[in-house]
Amino acid sequence: MDSYGAPLRDMQFILDKLVGIDAIAALPGCADAEPELVYSILEEAGKFASGVLAPLNKVGDVQGCRLDGERVVTPEGWQEAWDQFVASGWLGLSLPAEYGGQGLPKALSAPVWEMWFAANQAFAMLPQLTLGQTEALELAASEAIKGLYLPKIVSGEWACNMSLTEPQAGSDLAAIRMRAEDAGDGSYRLFGQKIFISYGDHELAGNIVHLVLARLPDAPPGIKGISLFLVPKFLVNADGSLGAKNDVRAVSLEHKMGIHGSPTCTMAYGDAGGAVGYLVGELNRGIETMFVMMNDARFGVAIQGVGVAERAYQMALRYADERVQGRHAVSGEVGQPIARHAEVKRQLLAMRTRLFAMRALVYTAAGWFDHANHNPDAAVAERCRRHIDLLMPILKGWNTETGNIVCDDAIQVFGGMGFVEETGVAQHYRDSRVTRIYEGTTGIQAIDLVGRKILRDKGVTLRELLADIRAEATVLALIPDLAGHARMLSVNAGDLERAGEFLLASGNQRLDVVHTAAQPFLHLCGLVCAGWRVAQATRAAHAALAETPDNADYLRGVLAIGEFWFATYAPQVRAWAETVVASATLATLPESAFLA
Repeated sequence: MDSYGAPLRDMQFILDKLVGIDAIAALPGCADAEPELVYSILEEAGKFASGVLAPLNKVGDVQGCRLDGERVVTPEGWQEAWDQFVASGWLGLSLPAEYGGQGLPKALSAPVWEMWFAANQAFAMLPQLTLGQTEALELAASEAIKGLYLPKIVSGEWACNMSLTEPQAGSDLAAIRMRAEDAGDGSYRLFGQKIFISYGDHELAGNIVHLVLARLPDAPPGIKGISLFLVPKFLVNADGSLGAKNDVRAVSLEHKMGIHGSPTCTMAYGDAGGAVGYLVGELNRGIETMFVMMNDARFGVAIQGVGVAERAYQMALRYADERVQGRHAVSGEVGQPIARHAEVKRQLLAMRTRLFAMRALVYTAAGWFDHANHNPDAAVAERCRRHIDLLMPILKGWNTETGNIVCDDAIQVFGGMGFVEETGVAQHYRDSRVTRIYEGTTGIQAIDLVGRKILRDKGVTLRELLADIRAEATVLALIPDLAGHARMLSVNAGDLERAGEFLLASGNQRLDVVHTAAQPFLHLCGLVCAGWRVAQATRAAHAALAETPDNADYLRGVLAIGEFWFATYAPQVRAWAETVVASATLATLPESAFLA
């Protein structure tokens, strides 16, 4: 029952009509992203996802990982899947050609990564770590480190992880205690422990490259005294061959609610004299480089939100088509699948609509990444860069919150059968739950959105985005069939503007109000931005239908998504906006309200 098929029609439609894959292919350095090649790659990725990764998803959930002495043992099939993944070139799809990757645009890699996460989230977490670490090393590492490490990382011969979190330093990285000492020979010795390290240790790759946050004894306090170090599992000789094992090991594995196939390790550094590490970037400026990895990871988690929800939706759809139950409310027929019942149809359409909106939003951001990195018009590139910065916490927060809702709805479609593990749908609910937590909880994303993004640039980028949304509403209003969507989108934009101006007026003088309003404001932004992409999709589908296309049924489905969105989700915007404005009162409620 729990098979997976990539939603290629949605992927291709969004890339073509919303992202503009042809325009991205015209950018310098992106010529290989010609649409025909893109769609061919998506088809092949879909085959690998469904044929290799998806069958291992349940295996990973049931077997999990275990610690055998100092060896981390991954589930059956993981090694073979990793070897195939690397040999097929999937790891290097969007990585720099200079180090052996293919250098393809993010607009192409985003749907491919969605397939990996939908097929097997726990497995796909390992290759995802390569993306952020490669970017961080490209940006900040010395030429010697880049030349020695990046070709091995990009090829998949060596794997990666981020070692950031400590028991007393979760989201508050200023509290890090990991100690680094200068060895006097260009290297450092690291001492301490890290927790919650995804793929902190394993034997799938020949070496593991840890990027570790630590501080020197004389470093300034707080985040201004944190440096970033590269710590290999095995020391690397000058010719790239492996030497002795470094002083780093996994001392325990977490027993988790989900993603059992991914080893989440507690790592010990320096128990036997000091783990050898090498400085990446400048001393005491590790946080800056860390955020390069973190932003890439947050974007990846936003895609996870889509992927795992898609897998749950496909299960629910199949079950609803097969499960015979009840009597039809109108015809009185019995012996019909529950997919014919109005309430189940509503649930399925709600899931599909949310998925389409999530996918459209994250692919749009991927296209902005490509323009930011490759567009020769500096003004366009800078505008896209600012829009990505604004959208990143929304993507990570809203997509994962919405993905969790979709996975929850899938269990509702299954009814009682969804609550037992044998059907498999519960795994997706359990797996998806972590996406709202790691790389920063939804609350952290919301505070980042209002504090670092809205207040810092005084709302300039938000107002630009609102202008784009209103421009779409203006064009949409010219189409009689879609004029109702245009009116609702315009109303939504007004509600977002009002809430944004309220936050700006509160400012840094009322951070209690701003922080109380932050999470409602994130949900508000997610709904309005997603509605904007759904509106453009309905306009594109309406225009394509006028040409009597072969895929008319699919295009009518996109129009149905638009109808459902603007009838069901767009009206919720006003409630979130009212909640934001009410935060001035909510922030003053006494602690006794929640301590009682």
